[in-house]
Amino acid sequence: MDPYREATEIYRLSAAYEFPWDFARALELALYRTYAVPRIGGLLAETAELTDRTQKRYDDTSLLLDAVVEHGFGSDRGRTAIRRINRMHRSYDIPDDDMRYVLCTFVVMPKRWIDAYGWRRMSRHETVAGTVHYQTLGRHMGIKDIPGSYEEFEAFLDAYEEAHFGWDEGARRVSDATLDLMASWYPRPLAPLLRTATLALLDEPLLRAFRYPPPGPVTRAWVRRAVRLRGRAVRLLPPRRTPHFARQNREVKGYPNGYRLEDLGTHPVPGLRGCPVRPADAD
Repeated sequence: MDPYREATEIYRLSAAYEFPWDFARALELALYRTYAVPRIGGLLAETAELTDRTQKRYDDTSLLLDAVVEHGFGSDRGRTAIRRINRMHRSYDIPDDDMRYVLCTFVVMPKRWIDAYGWRRMSRHETVAGTVHYQTLGRHMGIKDIPGSYEEFEAFLDAYEEAHFGWDEGARRVSDATLDLMASWYPRPLAPLLRTATLALLDEPLLRAFRYPPPGPVTRAWVRRAVRLRGRAVRLLPPRRTPHFARQNREVKGYPNGYRLEDLGTHPVPGLRGCPVRPADAD
């Protein structure tokens, strides 16, 4: 398969067959780290989508992005998902650099996570295909000056985070709500342990931006070792024969009776910062 002409097909095989659990965790981390940019985290706090409706926002983001992966850019469902994503973003005054940065997290974080914790490292073929898939998504979203290679995506992400990560009270609320959501997926007595384990997987710039006390080196070493051991165990399993898409994840809980892509996502609330930018585009 050609990683340029068949990028989304290769990305689908990686995400739904080879590394479904790892892609879910990596994309969670990708979105989470964007909160550490005060301009992004602060806006999310103002909308209250990730503080008052955390599970719904998690579900909707997963389902919209996954519809493109599962069905492709040219499908009816893929086009519907992209249209819904664009209408949401056009309702807010979001700088293009921030949009480009979020796109970079989708490209870079899966590779970094899988190379560290997956049952094998990502191949160059998969890396190129994932890059081309998100370049295509970025073009459909109207993002300008999209990086031209994985290495350019990675360099942009690192430079942007170094320049823009910082403290914001609203962003910290969004971060706390997200950590609480992740803990809620498991039995309540495990919540403190799960929060500590999640913090142990975060890098120092993220911890500093949110002003979380860093877990001790022993805790961090044990947590990361445990996730690596999971990857080694998966290596021993037989190859997956059926795909597992994000809509099948147990963490997606908000639509037990099904959903319509047209209904997912946020809807503008008049009076918030920069909202709406284009009233005619609002649903």
